[in-house]
Amino acid sequence: MKSFDIIIIGAGIAGLTAAIYARRAGKSVLVLEASTYGGQIINTLDVQNWPGVESISGADLMQKIYHQANKLGMDIEYEEVLSVAPGAGIISGNGEESATRPVWLVKTDESEYSCGAIIIATGSNEREMGVPGESSYIGRGVSFCATCDGAFYKDKNVAIVGGGNTAFYDALYLADLCKKIYLVHRRGQFRADTILVDKLRARKNVEFITPFVPTKVEGDKKVTHLKVAPSEGGAESTLSVDGIFVAIGRSPRTATFSDIVALDANGYIEAGEDCITSAPGIFAAGDVRTKSIRQLVTAASDGATAATAACRYLG
Repeated sequence: MKSFDIIIIGAGIAGLTAAIYARRAGKSVLVLEASTYGGQIINTLDVQNWPGVESISGADLMQKIYHQANKLGMDIEYEEVLSVAPGAGIISGNGEESATRPVWLVKTDESEYSCGAIIIATGSNEREMGVPGESSYIGRGVSFCATCDGAFYKDKNVAIVGGGNTAFYDALYLADLCKKIYLVHRRGQFRADTILVDKLRARKNVEFITPFVPTKVEGDKKVTHLKVAPSEGGAESTLSVDGIFVAIGRSPRTATFSDIVALDANGYIEAGEDCITSAPGIFAAGDVRTKSIRQLVTAASDGATAATAACRYLG
C-alpha cells in the first residue's frame, strides 16, 4: 500500500491549488480524480473573473494550474474513491508509515492508499429539474452546459431554466446563437447579479417566463416542447423549443463521505473558512463545503487554506 502525507480527492481548482501549496510545504501529495482534471470550469469558454487575467478559457486556466502542480511533484491517479476509513499507523514527513497513531485509508476502484490527512475537493453535480421526460432527453435536447452544446442550437429556439448567475451567463451566451430564448424561473425576482439581468433584458430575442416552473419535457427523437405552469398553480403552457438548458444549481459530491464527516441539510460538508471538518485530519475545499460564495477565486482560496491547515495538522 502506497502512503502519502496528504491525499487530495478531486482535481478541480480547489484540489490542484491545494496540491501546489502542499508540495511547496514539502509534503508528499497524491491527487485522486475519477474523470479528468479541471472540474466544471473546463467547460467555460470565457473566464473573466480571474484576477489579473482579463479573459481566458476555463480549459486553458486549468491546464496552467495543473502543469504548475505537476512540476512541483504531485502524484495524480485517475481513480474513483470508493471509501475512506480510519486505519492504524502514522505518516511521517516523507510519506512513510510508522505505528503510533491513526491514519486514513482510502480505497479506490483500482487500489488502496494511506495518508495522514485528506482534503476533499470533489465539487458538485448539476441539479436536474425532476420533471417527467427530462432524463429521457438528456443528450437529446436537455443540456446542463450552454458553452458545451450551444453551437448545436444556432438559429433555433431554446429554453433556459434558472434564475442565478449561471442561467444568465448561459442566456447571454446563447442569445448570440439562438433565434429565440425563453428564460423560465420560478420567482419574479432573480438571484443573478443586477448587471447580468440588465444585459439580458436588453436582448430582443429573450423572453422572461416568470414566475413559472417546468412541468414536463416532450419530444420525439429530440426535444420539441417544454411545458410550464405558474408557480402558485394554474393552467399549463407549452413552449416550442429545440433545446432546454438547465441551470438551477448543483448538488455536492459527498455521498462517499457521509459516514466520515458531518454534512448539512443540503449535503454539503460542514466546514468553515478554515476548511476544517468534523473528522480530525480531514479538510474540505471548494464547492463541496458549506459557504456563501462559490467562485473560482474562493475555490482557490479554499485549496490554499485546506493545504496549509493539513500541513499544520501533520506538523
